[in-house]
Amino acid sequence: MDRMRALEVFVEVVRKNGFARAADALQTSPANVTRYIRDLESHLGTRLLNRSSQKMSLTESGEALFERAKVLLEEVAEIELIASSATMKPRGVLRINAPLSFGILHLAPLWPQFLLRYPEVELNVALIDRVVDIVEEGYDLAIRISRTGSSSYAARKLATSHNIVCASPAYLRKHGTPTTPSDLSSHACIGYSYSATADEWNFTDVDGKASSVKVSCVMHTNNGDTARSAALAGLGIIWQPSFLIGADLSAGRLIPLLPGYRLPDIDVLAVYPSRRHLSAKVRVMIDFLADAFKGTPPWDVNA
Repeated sequence: MDRMRALEVFVEVVRKNGFARAADALQTSPANVTRYIRDLESHLGTRLLNRSSQKMSLTESGEALFERAKVLLEEVAEIELIASSATMKPRGVLRINAPLSFGILHLAPLWPQFLLRYPEVELNVALIDRVVDIVEEGYDLAIRISRTGSSSYAARKLATSHNIVCASPAYLRKHGTPTTPSDLSSHACIGYSYSATADEWNFTDVDGKASSVKVSCVMHTNNGDTARSAALAGLGIIWQPSFLIGADLSAGRLIPLLPGYRLPDIDVLAVYPSRRHLSAKVRVMIDFLADAFKGTPPWDVNA
């Protein structure tokens, strides 16, 4: 039995929550996947998966092995990358997916620098706010803004962005300034449709105590630029990431509110199918973006 391959198959079965889906991802047959899992369980002398026609779950041994095997496979991939990087030259089409606003504001200025450095790479950039399946839709790399990371693919954190509650000076002059989250319930707010908590805004104070408030929204939108424009026009209070409103905050066009309270931060991630056999063009792009956003990201410099 090829134990490394067996561990790779086992990890993929758990990640995909099924033998058939793992077989598709690994480009093999379900029978081969079943054989690897059976041989691995036999070799270890323990059951790793509880399986029925309805569902699959990890045993205690399987859960322990899964956590360790993920780390091992990532380390092996890194070793392979180091060994092969000297002979790999970035070239060919690099398909990238990124969110619309972030892509326009913070990625578009970087593409000319990258192409000057790697002239044999051709960029194909699609700006789409929905979360895409990078494998099924044929992307090499995706830039995602997320609070939870990526459970399906490999990911590298590039930067952090703070979510900030704010309003225009004109709105605050007319309606007053909230000082606690509960004050927001009596204000006009602008809701973000993609928020997992809808119109319930969740905060943490300086002592780590959590609180939430149900806000009343005069408008909802699935686009941060639209929410920003509405706030600049004095329509209401918004929360948006600092990468979108940082310049407005530093210029005083928007005023940050509730200084003793924080919304959950979000991470800017580079997401890609696998650490194993990472192509040179993807590797250099990830390193390039990590270098561009290292330290204090540009959107927080003066915010």
